Amino acid sequence: MFRNFIIKHDKGVLRALEILPGFVSWNVILFPYWGILIIPNVVAYFILLFNLYWFYQSFQTAISAVLSHLKIQASMNFNWLADLKSFPDWKKVHHVVIIPTYKEPLHILERTLNSLAEQDLPKNQITVCLAMEKKEPEEDRIRKVAALKETFGKTFANLFVTVHELVSGEVAGKSSNEKFAAIWLKKEFIDKGKLDINYITVTSCDADHKYHPKHFSCLTFKFLDNPNRYKHFWQPAVMFYNNIWEIPAISRVTNTFTSIWNLANLSRKDRLINTANYSLSFSLLDKVGYWDADKIPEDWGIFFKTYYKMRGGIEVEPIYLPLMADAAQSTTSFGTIKSQYEQIKRWAWGVSDDPWIIKNYFLTPGIPFWEKTARLIYVIWAHFSWPINWFIITIGLTLPSLLNPAFARTALGYSVPKLSSFVLTIALAFLATTIVIDSFYKPKKSEHLPKWRIVISPLEFILMPIAGFIFTALPGLDAHTRLMLGKYIEYKVTEKV
Repeated sequence: MFRNFIIKHDKGVLRALEILPGFVSWNVILFPYWGILIIPNVVAYFILLFNLYWFYQSFQTAISAVLSHLKIQASMNFNWLADLKSFPDWKKVHHVVIIPTYKEPLHILERTLNSLAEQDLPKNQITVCLAMEKKEPEEDRIRKVAALKETFGKTFANLFVTVHELVSGEVAGKSSNEKFAAIWLKKEFIDKGKLDINYITVTSCDADHKYHPKHFSCLTFKFLDNPNRYKHFWQPAVMFYNNIWEIPAISRVTNTFTSIWNLANLSRKDRLINTANYSLSFSLLDKVGYWDADKIPEDWGIFFKTYYKMRGGIEVEPIYLPLMADAAQSTTSFGTIKSQYEQIKRWAWGVSDDPWIIKNYFLTPGIPFWEKTARLIYVIWAHFSWPINWFIITIGLTLPSLLNPAFARTALGYSVPKLSSFVLTIALAFLATTIVIDSFYKPKKSEHLPKWRIVISPLEFILMPIAGFIFTALPGLDAHTRLMLGKYIEYKVTEKV
């Protein structure tokens, strides 16, 4: 009956679900301010419980980061290629790397292809596809393609170029471009070459990504070693460190925590969903109909599209190797901050996936109840809480208590802020774990940096509250509010200089 209602009122249900994240965010954020006047005790206990929850999450993240770090160090030192040769069919595996690109400078593309050229896996098992956009000036495209083919034309099994033109029903972005490139590869490369699609992986790679030299030998091993390889994605630790010392301190703090969060999530298989750079079987991608060209978020989008079409059982297996990416960077500090904000707002726009994820939770039969429920709970937790956390943790009862000074003078009103402060202070101890792990992966400070910047760099973490507001709370609330009001965003390529 409920299923029939959803089908009958599809547009209305989706619109209501679009309103839901913003409705929840604004109500939770504003709850302490009106609640302190009506139910102050409830507000106080809510703040305290939320801070205890945050302590628990901080502890979990620190432990997960340590586990992931140890596994990454072991994986970096392991000879994947030697073990790979124990599989008699290892040479049949072929990796297709799709690199969507729009106006990226030539040197960034050269760096990405150079990291592929430095793989310890034989390069005749790697095909690169530059997925370009027709709206980029033709002379720029031709110039970059000519330079890349001159340098790398004979390095890989193939170096293909596709040019995507936006058509009706599509939105500009990585998803529509990748879909066009993948379908072209299936038709013009795999089918015509009569290759075994069951031995081909496809990797979604941003134009500024730099691979570890053992990435594809490790991926090949994991692909062959996994009996459920056609129901898996593979995910490395994406770390925004390529240009980390060239951006303002406030942006550096944000990208450091984002990188450590990505690393920590590798060892949380209950949370791990493919993000930014990931691989899957080309056979699986073809079976589910590729990326959706009418959506901006493509990583979680392709995961849940695959999850529902395959009736569950889809997992993400970690590749315990670092993958370096560029942080948002402009020609000025203000421009960098603005570009970083727009990038994170686009990430937060992943909340636009939630309506159809929730809808398909009810409409898709054949998936075990607890499996799909656990997935849905994580999606709602990750997206709905995005703009909320900062307001509850940072402001807590401090500002609301100004509206009700009488409550602030009560035993509860006095003790809860003290207890919350104590809990959060202990949670800051986990910051030391982040700093230590970060030191293993962040590149050495450039020699051209002033010495004073090198000396004070550990003090940059005092910017966390400001960075959290500008680069987490605000863009998250921005995305939720736009979705709630039906003011859909357009894809903007992050400026990277």
